[in-house]
Amino acid sequence: MKPQTGFLSLAEEILSYILSFLPCRDILRCTSVCRTLRQTYLSSSELQYIVEISGQRLLVISNTDNSIPISKRLQLLRDKAHAWFKVDIHPLEMIPVTRPPLSRDKLVAGGHFCLWDALYDTATIFPVLPKPSQQSIRRNWLQGTLCSVPHSHKLDVLMDPAQNLIAVAYVVDNKTVYINLGALDGDGVHPQAAGERLFLSDDSENRHGRIIGWLKGSGTHIALSRWSDNKNRTSLDKVWQLQIWDWKYSTTSGSILSGAVLNGSVSPLAVDFCFLGNNRLLVITDNLNLYSIEDMSQPPELLACFLIPIPLELRCLSPIDDIGYGSQPHMQAQAMMCTSDPMHRLICLIAPSARDSTQVFIISTRIFFDLNGVAAATPIPWQHWGPSNTRIFRHSFGFKFHINGNRVLQTLPVGTHNTHFILQLLDFSPLAVTNRRGLGRVVIEPSTAYISAGKFGFGESLTTSLPYVQVVFSDRKFDCAGSLLRSMWIDKDGIYMFSRSPSFIDRLEVIDVQSDL
Repeated sequence: MKPQTGFLSLAEEILSYILSFLPCRDILRCTSVCRTLRQTYLSSSELQYIVEISGQRLLVISNTDNSIPISKRLQLLRDKAHAWFKVDIHPLEMIPVTRPPLSRDKLVAGGHFCLWDALYDTATIFPVLPKPSQQSIRRNWLQGTLCSVPHSHKLDVLMDPAQNLIAVAYVVDNKTVYINLGALDGDGVHPQAAGERLFLSDDSENRHGRIIGWLKGSGTHIALSRWSDNKNRTSLDKVWQLQIWDWKYSTTSGSILSGAVLNGSVSPLAVDFCFLGNNRLLVITDNLNLYSIEDMSQPPELLACFLIPIPLELRCLSPIDDIGYGSQPHMQAQAMMCTSDPMHRLICLIAPSARDSTQVFIISTRIFFDLNGVAAATPIPWQHWGPSNTRIFRHSFGFKFHINGNRVLQTLPVGTHNTHFILQLLDFSPLAVTNRRGLGRVVIEPSTAYISAGKFGFGESLTTSLPYVQVVFSDRKFDCAGSLLRSMWIDKDGIYMFSRSPSFIDRLEVIDVQSDL
């Protein structure tokens, strides 16, 4: 008899080692057609961990504590995912927040609550349930201390606790715009910044009119979008500009986009953008334009244009990043084993509609990475990309909504005349059905929503089918009239609800999802 020397005769440890080099999808394909490989998979925590990470759309963080056994990491991943389907939505902590009377800009990010008041020129940051592995920041900026440059006014303030960064965009003499970079926990220049100040490459558009600007950041990238509302401009003047910096590398940048807006028709504020990881940018106008920003010395390179079926003024709801992607975060990440994958996240686009309602587009970012050789000059019709990669929801005005990774949290009106609301969670990750362990409702059937353009515009019915699991938390009802809920956030660890009171002593409810992950 000839000795058996085939592949399947190898030791189980060797088979597991070979399979570990394969992508998640190929591992599952191999184990679905071979009983021996199936048994190898079931006996290997490492292979199951690879599949779990991929199925939850996560990335493993480098330089983490490898002393935790792989079996323990796998169990933590599964337990954390399941915990989201049975959250106790009663708050673990109620934090009082004192605010100026007209403050409006606030956010929970990096385990901190951040507030900037544009009218009073003040800002606040403090930790929310800090973990032992994190460095917490607590600071108040009084009027005039955010930026002391004479004859200037602030455009926007960006706080990134994960990188200990505060960026202040301001305009001097209503002409020249700068961005100052500092540390959240101290005075002076940020220790990792290329310089104290970022400079715009072209200020020719700033010579007339009131200047409006807003900042966004992701890892080592900072972008400023600005607009001047000079009424004397012609309809074809360039009035919107976006410039991007790698703030740890250089104080100048050639990565600039600009566009024209017809006077009196579409608001330039309808032009929005968001980062997709550390090398791609999505600019949202009447369509979705995808750019490469790998070379910061050159204008962004157009990769693809995704068409929206009807003209809409879309705004992007920014998610909370777990850490600064592609950077060395100020917050210690040793206790974190993974973060959401930029190639497989969700983005949320919001458009106002007729009849006091809002249209919400939930889009999987995978479509912006799987281009399959599409030519940039050829726009991609909605029918080719939208239905299978999107879900559209329609909500009444006043609803609250936030996203993180592949999870969506939103309010759901209930009761007579929608006088109360409850919370519901939507999980769009491929393993959500497995992790729910019988909780929630699986939604795979297509849904159709009528989308209207503006308050009096025409409309169209769109059918979308991106699958998800829905969990409704019905054990706590909120009074729409009495709660005064102003903002709501979700991150990898919990839910945060900011309610406003007439006395200006507000409250931040912290709903924690317990896990060591």
